[in-house]
Amino acid sequence: MRRAAQFLFIAVFLLFLSGCGSQSPVTTTPPTNPTPADVPVSLTVTDTPPQGVTVLFFQLNLTGATLTSSTGGSVSLYPGLLQQNAYPAIPVNVTQLQTDSAFLASANVPAGTYTGLSLTFSSNSQLTIYNGSGAPIGGCANNTVCQLTPSPSGLNPTFNTAPFPITLAANSPLAFMLDIHLNTVIQPDLSVNLGATNGVTVSQLPTPPSGAPISALGNLTGTIQSVNGMECESTTCASSDSLTLQTGDGRTFNINVDSNTTYNYPSSVCSADNFSCLAAQQIVNVALSLQTNGNLLASKVTYVQPPGQMVVEGNIIQVSTSGGNTIIDMISQQGPPPPPTASALPPFGQRVTVTVPPTGVTYFIDSGTFTLPNGLSFTGAADLSVGEEVSVVVAPGSVTTASGPNIPSPSPLPITSPAPTTFTANSITLEPGQITGSVSGWAPISASALTFTLSTYPNYFVPPSATAGVAPIPMPVNITVQATSATTFTNPDSISGLAVGDVVSVKGWFFPYHVIPQICKADVGCAPIGEIAAEAVVGRPGPTPLF
Repeated sequence: MRRAAQFLFIAVFLLFLSGCGSQSPVTTTPPTNPTPADVPVSLTVTDTPPQGVTVLFFQLNLTGATLTSSTGGSVSLYPGLLQQNAYPAIPVNVTQLQTDSAFLASANVPAGTYTGLSLTFSSNSQLTIYNGSGAPIGGCANNTVCQLTPSPSGLNPTFNTAPFPITLAANSPLAFMLDIHLNTVIQPDLSVNLGATNGVTVSQLPTPPSGAPISALGNLTGTIQSVNGMECESTTCASSDSLTLQTGDGRTFNINVDSNTTYNYPSSVCSADNFSCLAAQQIVNVALSLQTNGNLLASKVTYVQPPGQMVVEGNIIQVSTSGGNTIIDMISQQGPPPPPTASALPPFGQRVTVTVPPTGVTYFIDSGTFTLPNGLSFTGAADLSVGEEVSVVVAPGSVTTASGPNIPSPSPLPITSPAPTTFTANSITLEPGQITGSVSGWAPISASALTFTLSTYPNYFVPPSATAGVAPIPMPVNITVQATSATTFTNPDSISGLAVGDVVSVKGWFFPYHVIPQICKADVGCAPIGEIAAEAVVGRPGPTPLF
């Protein structure tokens, strides 16, 4: 079950699919007959991660977006919402974009020259951190998980320098990338300032050749509402072939497919691996491109799960045992849309406790078409570890939610206290997680073996003594990164370009060593405590500590 980072925009409107199922459905279909002067524009978002604290969840709420024309006028860029004469807040979860970018939205914009872009955010946000800095920060004690609801300042960031001014020309789609720099927008007292210098930046994505779509815009995860046209086979697709996808926050997208669209379905679900596999009510993840006519195009469709399951995805922050069961505590993240009849779960970013019985639970790895290195397995409760990203299928009828007032801000959340929501697992899937750190000197970088060690900061494992019976792990924490020929490297473009001290973000599957060796070397830390099978490695500027 692949997590989906999903998003918004048109020349401006951010949104990372966060659970807002109470919103009315909103169709964000581009105009079917754009004028020749209209130009498709899209927005993608990413996240430059912080150093000093581990941000487990960070959600903003976007309420407006405007392009400024060179003629002095302004163009509102809120596709699909104008028809409702309302500007509901759009949840933007940027926590898990260290190696990914996320599609927000697209629209057809009148051709012309534009000198700037303005965003408007609401005065509330949600921030969940683990403080591993070694000292209290803004009321959050060291080695503590804290949930906060800061009221951001700088709610109207504007962009009027490069890449602006920019000219939109017919038949030349354009895409912008927003980068939310958590190092900058999160302040030393854990307040949030979106107007901080270079806190939010915008750049233009590379322009494709004439007539080609803009690819790699990001992903959407949602429920297929309908499949339109059944003429599409592995070699030929009619222009009308498409799917209608509704995301967990109620937005609906019409997405075209063509003969280049690829499909990733388990053989047990659909062996054809083509358009015929699509069916209403399936939950899928769609990688998107933007066509020159403004329509969205599916580059790849990945099967996530059948309808009717309740799934909670999150980061494990504690592993313990009780009454013969394994108990894991997680900070919940955005996952697949819940079924309409699902029991109520707390908002994303809060802690949940999951009971894992010794039998009857199935284990999977969400590796899709990525081939993992040999020797890595995820087959039982012994493979569960602090720091992993997992999705859990909730056993029907097992959800319990404690009543009580909302958590004040700031509020430390000691892992010894009861979680407000508990449930029992039916199955658990290991998902690709993301982590940022510096290349360690613990072991040599091996271009031939495609391995290096990563020294995390502050501490990827939240907190270091969370696992029952395991002594605190000395800092820094080292992890072996195992790449493959399918791993993508960005800045540098190969493992040969890495050097000790380089700051990188790694996306992949974490597999713990079952015995943690407490072997330490001066200046390079202690022996690696686990291994990440790396799907992507992205170089970062740094290091630049958060505080």
